[in-house]
Amino acid sequence: MSNSDKTISFDSIITKLKFSDDGLVPAIAQQHDTGEVLMMAWMNAQAVRETLTTGRVCYFSRSRQSLWRKGESSGQVQTLKKFRIDCDQDTILLLVDQVGVACHTGRRNCFFEEVNSDGEVSIIADVEIDPGDLYKA
Repeated sequence: MSNSDKTISFDSIITKLKFSDDGLVPAIAQQHDTGEVLMMAWMNAQAVRETLTTGRVCYFSRSRQSLWRKGESSGQVQTLKKFRIDCDQDTILLLVDQVGVACHTGRRNCFFEEVNSDGEVSIIADVEIDPGDLYKA
């Protein structure tokens, strides 16, 4: 498949997605070989296109209002293995190979708070890397 064919194919995928009024779609990142759910972030059309084109996961940062290439400042890169669209076409599942930790708190994944049936919250994952070390200039 030529690059122009891929662009046309990627455009049809982007057209298929149901973005919010803000132009965003939720994306769940899951470790491809273990099934571990790593994080949830947002993607706009440009982030989807870049991810599909480069194979390196790119999100849209709502706080910075710009593209966020996962691992750009921390080195904790996500490489795309598979790109899945849910049945309503309004959520993306990214099967990735995560280098290092996925969470900005220094944990392997962002889902480290667990609420039990009594409503008590427990921290179920330790910090693996000091967040200050992740984002040194």
